Amino acid sequence: MLERIEEGTVGLKLAIIVGLLIGLTGFGFERIGVDGPDLIQEGSFHWRSVGVALGLVITVQGFETSRYLGSEYDAETRIRTMKISQWIASGVYLVYITLITVFLSIDEVPNSETGIVGMTRLIAPVLPVLLVVAALAAQFSAAVADTGGCGGLAQEVTHKRLSARTTYLLIGAIGLVVTWTADIYTIISYASRAFAVYYGFQCVVALLFARKTGKGVAVAFFAILATLALLIVVFGRPAE
Repeated sequence: MLERIEEGTVGLKLAIIVGLLIGLTGFGFERIGVDGPDLIQEGSFHWRSVGVALGLVITVQGFETSRYLGSEYDAETRIRTMKISQWIASGVYLVYITLITVFLSIDEVPNSETGIVGMTRLIAPVLPVLLVVAALAAQFSAAVADTGGCGGLAQEVTHKRLSARTTYLLIGAIGLVVTWTADIYTIISYASRAFAVYYGFQCVVALLFARKTGKGVAVAFFAILATLALLIVVFGRPAE
């Protein structure tokens, strides 16, 4: 049942995101046509920005929900869905960041938790409402995906001594505590570090397997990724 509901929310979310990107593109080219191109914006660099970037780098993560649906889908289908979802998420982030950077000035991008919602009013009056709907759909999808993934992982690691339902209860309780005790930027940083630890361990496992099979290039690649994960855990910090 949750899977069917999530399919609807994901479809709604992707439709709104595509609409946002198309609207932002049209808005940008219209602005260029009126004011002329202004692609070089004055800015400044601080080393603290590196830590903030590390705190955000895991926001584009692999979606592993289908990994734990082995009883319903074959391995090839599950692997393909994980790869496709990763490419879609990465593409959306890269296109969005590029459009925002090129078409909007620094002063037009507010530094607040909900600033992005109000900013889209420049593009179309209806976009703030649609983005709120998309955010709710996205959070529902993420909650179902991450909860299901964590429940499956807990069963796998504990050899089913810890049930999925018990894991869901623990996740919900921890989520409530974190939500009410930290701001949005701190939560993103916490999530980034947690994912970095998880993916770091995966990189180490992949590195050992590649070393065992004699794949030198793969060993170097996974070593770099594991090092990046360690840097995120140590130096990642929230934006303020």
